[in-house]
Amino acid sequence: MGELSKLPNIGAELEKQLSDVGITTVEELRRVGSREAWGRILLRDPSACIMRLSALEGAIQGIRWHNLDSETKEALKEFYHQYKGAQK
Repeated sequence: MGELSKLPNIGAELEKQLSDVGITTVEELRRVGSREAWGRILLRDPSACIMRLSALEGAIQGIRWHNLDSETKEALKEFYHQYKGAQK
């Protein structure tokens, strides 16, 4: 396991998915952001859900995704539903 798995919410599988889409360092993940990283993963794995999006945001913030503030959770939900709705 690499440096990304040291972040909260990032296990071996999510780290591999990030690597597969060209994100291999903490700095790259922060620069790209949770939404873009999740979108790249979604193109390869249509099962990518809102929990994965939340996990990425939590990792960037350095916290467990359960502890994201309400405003962030709501913004992620809105983004997720807009993005998934646009794909149909």
